[in-house]
Amino acid sequence: MATETPATLESDATAGDLEWLSLEDGEEIVWAGGPDRRTLLPAFLIGIPLAIVLIGILIIVGEYLRITNTSYVVTTRAVYRKSGVLSRDVKRIEHEKVQDISYTQSALGNHFGYGTVEVSTAGGAGVEMAFSSVPEPRDVQHLIGEQRKRSRSSAGSRGDDVDRPADDVLEEIVTELREIRTLLEESETQQRSGSPADPDDSTTRTSSSGHRSR
Repeated sequence: MATETPATLESDATAGDLEWLSLEDGEEIVWAGGPDRRTLLPAFLIGIPLAIVLIGILIIVGEYLRITNTSYVVTTRAVYRKSGVLSRDVKRIEHEKVQDISYTQSALGNHFGYGTVEVSTAGGAGVEMAFSSVPEPRDVQHLIGEQRKRSRSSAGSRGDDVDRPADDVLEEIVTELREIRTLLEESETQQRSGSPADPDDSTTRTSSSGHRSR
């Protein structure tokens, strides 16, 4: 079942834009987007005055290609980032591995409503993935956080021991081993004394006096 995105957060990627995305069985896209096109403004401001010497045109074209070839995707299982103009670089982080999600906005980004969402993983060295210049960064942060909760809750329902402390699991194992040892010792004691292994055994037996007993 697809998860609804916040009212202010809309996916702006089409199926054709996501031909690079390879989803697992049951994995669904929750949101997809890319850098805000308004981030091209600085490139135009710098490039247009330099256009007469060709350098400005290269700056504008290079920045345009970088932005239009960058995509961000949030699914029910992971977050994806695709970048690259001549080559393609796709990175995937599963929600269960996400440790922290934060966002930042510059003065210009705060004015126009875009910013950078940063994703860190447990045991990772700092930020593992960044959605740069993404529109409505606070909503994107919230969306990823909700999917992380859903994913961890689903993993917990598949096995109660997933999020349990290792000490608790070890203690239960030791307790079970002690119970097994106690049963074995009692069985050996009964065999040595010649008494039946099962005290509740109701099989009909014949006594030494010849009388039948239960």
